Amino acid sequence: MKVGIVGCGNISHIYLKNSSKFTNYEIIAVADLMIDRAKEQAEKYGIKKAYTTEQLLRDEDVELIINLTIPSVHAEIAIKAMEQGKHVYGEKPLAVTREEGKQMLDIAKEKGVYLGNAPDTFLGAGIQTCKKIIDDGVIGRPLSATAFMMIPGHEGWHPDPAFYYQKGGGPMFDMGPYYLTTLVALLGPMERVTGSVTSGYDERTIKSKAKYGEKIKVETPTQINGVIDFKNGAIASIVTSFDTWHHQLPHIELYGSEGSMVVPDPNTFGGRVLVRTKSESEWREIPYVHPFSENNRGLGIAEMVDAIQSKRPSRVDGEIAFHVLDAMHGFHDASNEGRHYTLTSTCIQPSALSVARLKNYTSEEE
Repeated sequence: MKVGIVGCGNISHIYLKNSSKFTNYEIIAVADLMIDRAKEQAEKYGIKKAYTTEQLLRDEDVELIINLTIPSVHAEIAIKAMEQGKHVYGEKPLAVTREEGKQMLDIAKEKGVYLGNAPDTFLGAGIQTCKKIIDDGVIGRPLSATAFMMIPGHEGWHPDPAFYYQKGGGPMFDMGPYYLTTLVALLGPMERVTGSVTSGYDERTIKSKAKYGEKIKVETPTQINGVIDFKNGAIASIVTSFDTWHHQLPHIELYGSEGSMVVPDPNTFGGRVLVRTKSESEWREIPYVHPFSENNRGLGIAEMVDAIQSKRPSRVDGEIAFHVLDAMHGFHDASNEGRHYTLTSTCIQPSALSVARLKNYTSEEE
């Protein structure tokens, strides 16, 4: 499948670099609001065409768009692409608002195209190994979970970090998709959420070289503490923060009726998977179920292309991303209104990734 990238910023490097690992799609064009940046990436990675966004969307050879724009224009670019009959795989979050997300799903259905979304890290060796542990009943019935994403923010390293502190940014909308998507992959859809949100600082100072010393006004909560009720009866606590310098908390732990499991960082494809059942005196590391444990961003695109070509649902379907978007807003709504928020969305829990099928669209190097 012929693919084009819209958005040649920081994240585009890993998608362009990793595309050679996958055999069922080829990136043939890149586009950016700044055409020189598109030309630079095209030259660096041997891409044939460097476009403006409008030129790329009109290119009939491009069948699928990878949308790597900033969150505030995710919906706009995706909708334009789908109206041209192109499939879309976007970076997280799906959109800034629920209304935009719902419109994206409706247009995908109307046009008969696939809408997929990051993160795809839950397809990696680490989380898929955790899924097999649950499916095999090793820790029994899942009862609860904890999830922590706590950092001091991105202004210390990111070359242009302002959007992290604008509407559609913040730790929940930036990193929450990794944690919530992983929890949905392991526990199924969510039913209701509640939480409290705040901001530790009104202003941030950029420390990275390009814009060193510039001030950023904080326009979105940077500390979100939430609780999730899942439809299967499990509950989870989640904390996402740009206000934390240091901590010693796990990324994710899951607690079942027969034991506990340490889930690796959901922003990675690998990481150690540990299990300790009620009869064991020590934790033990579990070997991976497949080899994709390195940074394999693009695996979700390959999986979606395989789904398109096989005419089956994709594991990175936009319904999951919309369910996550609904929940992320739900934490904020619950805090602002002093109540639980019952989700109006749901999704199908993605099935385990078939290792046999994986071999059909990945290179032998993996």
